[in-house]
Amino acid sequence: MQLEQETTKQWQEDQALERYRIIAPLLDDSLDLAKKQQLRKELASQNNLSIRSLYRYEQSFRDKGGFSGLKPMNRAMRRSQNLPDNFEELLAEAIQLKREVPSRSVAQIILILEMEERVQPGVLKRSTLQRYLYNAGFGKKQMKKYADARGSSTKRFCKAHRMQLAQADIKYCVKLPIGPNGKMVQTYLAAIIDDHSKVILGSGIYDNQEKTIVEDAYHRAILERGVFSATYCDNGKQFVSTQLIRALSTLGIRHLRAKPYACQSKGKIEVYNRFVNSFMAEVRAQKVKTLGELNHFWQLWVEEYYHNKPHAGIREYYISQNIPVPPEGITPLQEFNRDSRPLKYLDTKQVGEAFLHHEKREVDKGACISFFGRKYETHASLIGATVTVAYDPMNKESVTVSYPGIESFIAKPVRIGEFCDKTPEIPLSMLPEEPECSRFLKGLEKRRQETRSQQANAISFGKYRKNGEHNV
Repeated sequence: MQLEQETTKQWQEDQALERYRIIAPLLDDSLDLAKKQQLRKELASQNNLSIRSLYRYEQSFRDKGGFSGLKPMNRAMRRSQNLPDNFEELLAEAIQLKREVPSRSVAQIILILEMEERVQPGVLKRSTLQRYLYNAGFGKKQMKKYADARGSSTKRFCKAHRMQLAQADIKYCVKLPIGPNGKMVQTYLAAIIDDHSKVILGSGIYDNQEKTIVEDAYHRAILERGVFSATYCDNGKQFVSTQLIRALSTLGIRHLRAKPYACQSKGKIEVYNRFVNSFMAEVRAQKVKTLGELNHFWQLWVEEYYHNKPHAGIREYYISQNIPVPPEGITPLQEFNRDSRPLKYLDTKQVGEAFLHHEKREVDKGACISFFGRKYETHASLIGATVTVAYDPMNKESVTVSYPGIESFIAKPVRIGEFCDKTPEIPLSMLPEEPECSRFLKGLEKRRQETRSQQANAISFGKYRKNGEHNV
């Protein structure tokens, strides 16, 4: 039962995430009514949905608590149980029809199969065939990949206010002797930059380029500068992870991707990267040896140099708007601070929970869980149970353990001391109880008395014999 509930919950999360991805472009408040209607038609066509469905998703997002409002009702996932016996043959024909004319819709393919009398009308469902085509690599999006490779517009853009759009990127930084036996290790710089003011909202230098470093950069940016309306990044695996998109969606941030091979669309972050090159030259001259030292000098360079240096991109933006610019120029920090758009800060706990990772672990006989090579103490009442572990990937010194029916609690790594720990308290419901008597023997005694009573009440025919005869 518990596993079924967890599976349903995961399905609801996935469905909500997919719905959010579809309607994200429609949540831009700067769109006028006509543009939004046109965009809604395009999105409905691209995702094989009705315009009415998109209206319903938008309304649910706005009126029912944002991301959580997009979750479908709590019901078992629908599965196609009654597939035709010749479904594999039908799927092969559907793939062939899709290859012949990539623009054919699933509904058209089904109609062709019905007209060719390969399947009875109404037997093959659109949603079922669509799912199998997608799994086979012939979904509508997959068949349109050639369109993504077309040359995109090189027209430049800049948002009118701060925190309307944030761009993200990862850049190779210097190598440090932080590996085993002083081995040189490549470091990576992850940064989030405000599209309008060019202020670095959050950043950090790491010894790996896993997905977690981008999550950490976003986490820092939101805590330090507030929440932004949308973020724009390339299609690297670190930027399109389900964990990152879910975290941003939970906080109401739209996740936008650059088109493949359209590096000119991310020009602002690339210009910023050229500034980073000058920082790396200074770091090499400083002969930095540790990651902590490298991050210290990076933050120093950002706050004291980059943010206070007049930015050519800001000057260019105002000149294009026919707005005069002071001769000395405008720095990113000046532009950020003088903007009239109000900043929106979220509760630290809310932001932290959005970026938490979740995994399952089984509690062993010692009431501990194994997690990233370490043992964490839980409760004796959970021995043998499979619990949910929520954790910050950048700080695993404590994790949050959850299990249905108990309050979530913090678990920390086991500390092996000089003496044994005190015997943990076991819940009252699990303690052995001294019986007053044997309920089993008592039950047998009761059954025996009932049997004897029935025998005593039985009718004896002996006294009804005639003249001592044995026949009645």
